[in-house]
Amino acid sequence: MRGAPGRTTAPDSGRRRGPDAGGRRGGTVWPFAARDRDPAAGGGGTGPGPGPMCHARSVAPLRLNRYVVAPPVVLAPMAGITNIAFRRLCREQGAGLFVCEMITSRALVERNPKTLRMVTFAEGERPRSLQLYGVDPDTVARAVRMVVEEDLADHIDMNFGCPVPKVTRKGGGAALPWRRRLFARIVAAAVRAAEGAVPVTIKMRKGIDDDHLTYVDAGLAAQEAGVAAVALHARTAAQRYSGRADWEAIATLKQALDIPVLGNGDIWEAADAVRMVRQTGCDGVVIGRGCLGRPWLFADLADAFATLDAGQQAAPGPGRPPEALPEYRPRMPTLGEVAAVMRRHAQLLSEWLGEREGCTDFRKHVAWYLKGFPVGSQLRRSLAMVSSLSELDDLLGKLDPTVPFPRAVVGEPRGRTSAPAPVHLPEGWLASRDDDEIPYDAELDDSGG
Repeated sequence: MRGAPGRTTAPDSGRRRGPDAGGRRGGTVWPFAARDRDPAAGGGGTGPGPGPMCHARSVAPLRLNRYVVAPPVVLAPMAGITNIAFRRLCREQGAGLFVCEMITSRALVERNPKTLRMVTFAEGERPRSLQLYGVDPDTVARAVRMVVEEDLADHIDMNFGCPVPKVTRKGGGAALPWRRRLFARIVAAAVRAAEGAVPVTIKMRKGIDDDHLTYVDAGLAAQEAGVAAVALHARTAAQRYSGRADWEAIATLKQALDIPVLGNGDIWEAADAVRMVRQTGCDGVVIGRGCLGRPWLFADLADAFATLDAGQQAAPGPGRPPEALPEYRPRMPTLGEVAAVMRRHAQLLSEWLGEREGCTDFRKHVAWYLKGFPVGSQLRRSLAMVSSLSELDDLLGKLDPTVPFPRAVVGEPRGRTSAPAPVHLPEGWLASRDDDEIPYDAELDDSGG
């Protein structure tokens, strides 16, 4: 049994402690090791290029002020998912930057109880990463000052990529960069309010739709405002989660900016992340739906980036052809090993929310964990209605622990899917890019996306 290489995301700290004889990493038992895979069961991804054997370029750690994120892997904020329990589960698997659910500026400054509960981080969770949504520069600045003065987080990511109607119809999320002057005011206000104490980054989409692309202009404006990095989900808001991510847009943005660019979209396997870095030149990756029901993806990512580094250090030369370089192989856990991760997830949720509420929250993860496994419909339904840890233990005990991981789902999309749809926008939103008037009643009073 082995863990994933990598460094903790702490202030210029040393190497993360490796596994001991009992297969532990940092005090946490790792449930399974990497396994060989069928060569035909490659990762997903959208661009051409080699598979997981890599030697093209090394990837530097992502630096956010005094914090070093190595490998440069970020957990995307996902509403109802990336709470303190899920972030801890992912951190136990591999290193990276793990962002909490989206927090609205208005709800934070008004000290909404639900929002304050969401801004909860585990002891030792560093850097504490918070995603902030806002449409009013003044409200955003107040929220950032609150984060800094009350030491609520070590990193702030600004949301300019959410495509859901309740956000875009108020001019927020993926709709906002179209109003370039308002966008620039908001980002500049956040950076000024942070006063260099907390790094600010942004996450955005390509634009509203293919006729209203904004990502290059927005990236340049954010760089001018002083953000530390930019992440691009390479879809438009109109695509939502449909179709394929346009990795060429990531490459275009990388060429346009001097600050780090992180790529997001269609990373279902660690091999996809490696291909994205090689194809686009991006400085790191953002992982969203690919880790649903598979938190061990972060261990695979650490292995894959370590292989990328090893390939760079051992470039082909006399007596060392490319095929002699080390090869990354993803984990293929048995059903019993997946059940152990499910139990750990439910336990962490119960510790945070209480057992009944925690088990209720866990229900939505069951289908993701069991995707592709031959589990009967009645047992699936029962697991998806669990109300206590003891009930969960009883049901998990009915699974056949020897069933191998279903190779058919390797590289396949996970999580939500949706058809393209027109983007809901405030009336007259597209009439002018230079109108910086704040939309009426723009600030949402609740968090979570």
